Amino acid sequence: MTTDRVGQPTSQAPVPWTDPEEAELEARVAHAEAEWVDAEVAVETLRIELDNFALVHHQRLGPMYVRLDELDALIAEARAARSGDADDLRRAYEARSVLDPMPDLESFFNGSASEGAEGEEQPGVAMPQAPERIRPDREAQRLFRDLARRAHPDLAQDPDEVTRRGEFIARVNEAYAAGDVLTLEALAREWAEGDPSGVPASGTPERAAWLRQRLDWLESRLRRLEQMRAELAEGPMGQLLMLLPDEPDALLEVLAEQLLASVAQRQAELEALL
Repeated sequence: MTTDRVGQPTSQAPVPWTDPEEAELEARVAHAEAEWVDAEVAVETLRIELDNFALVHHQRLGPMYVRLDELDALIAEARAARSGDADDLRRAYEARSVLDPMPDLESFFNGSASEGAEGEEQPGVAMPQAPERIRPDREAQRLFRDLARRAHPDLAQDPDEVTRRGEFIARVNEAYAAGDVLTLEALAREWAEGDPSGVPASGTPERAAWLRQRLDWLESRLRRLEQMRAELAEGPMGQLLMLLPDEPDALLEVLAEQLLASVAQRQAELEALL
């Protein structure tokens, strides 16, 4: 009890006690959660970029690669026809086999490799539509980050809740891969309306144990995400994308210019041999 200025006793509400260990755990978990969400978004964004980049790369630049292979075959065949050397004939055969199904060696040297199948159309497989952007825009990234922070299945322990969250996050991933901001906004509203949080309240005996378990999981997940990102970046398409990581769409233009220059060089080389 305390007294006021005139000496009259006054009542003062007691300051609630807080567990210093719990407070420290709260701070560490908050910091780790922020790192985890950023890492989840970075890995998923990189995965989407690689998938989109591979698709667009194939659709836009594929014909140029085919033209380069064709010119290489024509150059090798022109050299073989001029020299008659066995090594030149072998190289011509190998260059042509890149474009066509591998012919019988004897028939190739007799000039009949292209007979019979020419003009026949092969059944094709419908290609998926190329995305407008290789990297989802910032609003899509913000929505995805928020949904991953709140709805990730690894945040739950109950098997039914893990399944529910997994199915929901699969819808989130699909919308994010398509860069569909409207669907992501609708999913955010849907989750906010039906999220039954099972996290122990602050100050309860279960809270500190939950925080320690949460911190262990976050640190483990961060290590795994770092490994996943490294594996994606070190793959063939990842190494190509890392040539211009901040502007994946512009990278296609750079590659197209390089391919056009290579085509022109091969064309000039072929014309010199004919």
